Amino acid sequence: MRESIECALGSMSSADKMVLNRLNENGMAWIVGGWVRDSLSGGNPDDMDIATTLTPEQIKSIFPRSLMVGASFGTVIVRIDGDFGGDSEWQVTTLRSEGEYSDGRRPGAVSFLEEGEENSGILADLSRRDFTINSMAIDSEGRLLDPYNGLNDLKLGVLKSVGVAEERFEEDGLRVLRAFRFLDAGKMGIREMDDSLRSGILSSEEFLQGISRERVGMEMTKILTGENVHSIICQMLPLGVLDRVFENISVELPPELSKEYLVNLALLFRNSGLSGEELASKMRDLLVLSKNDLLEISMMHECRYMSLDVTIESARRFQASVPDRRKKLIMDYLEKIGIETDKFEKLLRSINPGDLILDPIVKGERLVIVTGLTPGPRLGRLKGWLHRRQVEEASRAEEDVLHFLSEIDWESSDYQEWEALSWP
Repeated sequence: MRESIECALGSMSSADKMVLNRLNENGMAWIVGGWVRDSLSGGNPDDMDIATTLTPEQIKSIFPRSLMVGASFGTVIVRIDGDFGGDSEWQVTTLRSEGEYSDGRRPGAVSFLEEGEENSGILADLSRRDFTINSMAIDSEGRLLDPYNGLNDLKLGVLKSVGVAEERFEEDGLRVLRAFRFLDAGKMGIREMDDSLRSGILSSEEFLQGISRERVGMEMTKILTGENVHSIICQMLPLGVLDRVFENISVELPPELSKEYLVNLALLFRNSGLSGEELASKMRDLLVLSKNDLLEISMMHECRYMSLDVTIESARRFQASVPDRRKKLIMDYLEKIGIETDKFEKLLRSINPGDLILDPIVKGERLVIVTGLTPGPRLGRLKGWLHRRQVEEASRAEEDVLHFLSEIDWESSDYQEWEALSWP
């Protein structure tokens, strides 16, 4: 443990050290939360959260660029001047005790604490946290404060609540989802859920009451990008958590999940009976995802019954018309639903993107001259169809594209059947 702490403290940036030193010069400060947990478990500590005896106003006076985003609850986002800290930010929270939670999200009243004797202030602050592995702190001397045996639980791979689980969930219902996020120990596998914690989850049927769907979406995104997401979802299903999050939309766990949360959302609902548009609408309401994310989910979902066209023409259309991010998502999705993608991906690798001219070679004005058609829907659809054939055949000259006119009855056939460049 001592080596882990010293290693983590030694890896702190000069900006981290400066923020801690400035706080300790004016009061007392402790590193808390995930940074401590990840350091002690041999992981790579991420953003540093800090608890302090200083009030938000005092913190602001030391670091004038700080954001007072949660000052009424004691939380300040510290930013420092110049290029010294880059884009780094530190969440610094005043030691506090909390009144009753009336809305399942935030306390009705917050009281800031003095340090008191024998670390009573920081110990009281740690007592209000969610899980034992998150309720440890490191003081200015590099000493570990661990009032709830979080280090032992970390070593044993056990997830326990601080105190009574039901009470912790009543304070903030989102902690039910956080429990599953912290079951995922990354490369170390899955932590075991304590029996009392499991009972608390089962009894917290209304844990989402009062919780914004945006917060739910943020937590589910973290869960669905975890190292051991399949095992985590396996534990969420029998406890009925996903039924409550997704309001009983049919969820089916595939044999394998992705590390991409959008792929996983599409996979979980592939047999829901919803269209792509309907699924995107549900995810918008339930998780408050961005428009771009909703579009990707819809596009993947519409591919669930497709038969992959493994031809060079299809591969060229895919290369030319599908955005790069979507390419990766769709290939991942198709593989996870059991479609053989190796041959198609080999075709994609054989294509030199520089060989494909993406813009239509034959312009509308030229097509009017060649065909005698007047501007309108027929001419527009013909131009789109020629563009498709141009990409499929990797044509590079106007005469080669115009030659495709011999393949179609462009004068009298139903132009609405002429397909423009798209995939699939």
